Amino acid sequence: MSDGEQRAVAALEASGLRYRLVRHGPVRSLAEAAAARRVPPAQVVKTLVVRRGADDFLFVLVPGDRTISWPKLRDLLGVSRLSMPDVDVALAVTGYVRGTITPFGSTHRWPVVADARIAGQVASIGAGAPGVAATVDGSRLVLALGATVADVTDPEPGAVEQQAVEPGAVEQPAVEP
Repeated sequence: MSDGEQRAVAALEASGLRYRLVRHGPVRSLAEAAAARRVPPAQVVKTLVVRRGADDFLFVLVPGDRTISWPKLRDLLGVSRLSMPDVDVALAVTGYVRGTITPFGSTHRWPVVADARIAGQVASIGAGAPGVAATVDGSRLVLALGATVADVTDPEPGAVEQQAVEPGAVEQPAVEP
């Protein structure tokens, strides 16, 4: 077990969250990660570290099928400028290399903003090492992290947004006139 995974698992344990650790081989895309974790892409939670100012960062939790909406996030935070730190800075402020970043076990306790779509569903969040994730209840995840929950994302370009269908309803194909 790597140092990053040990820190993440220890923090998960300390949080009191019920979780299932999933280990899988190397993946090259979010779709591959979702398949390896046996969850839909929307349930893979990407943890992004965002710079708000000098030595001021935060984690943003983004569903796998979505991307940060910079205008929404700036509005929520009341700032006019945000940026993504480079790889070296991200490592320095989290203790994790890109692709393994998680709020759990980070070397700094930065604030967390979670997209509203994470609560109410299963969430698969990275656990500090390549190919390691924790599957948790999304609502309990945002509570455990003390996250600010808000609509801060947009659909990935080209992604088809899933719409809720009433139980028992049958979707009818569109008919052209």
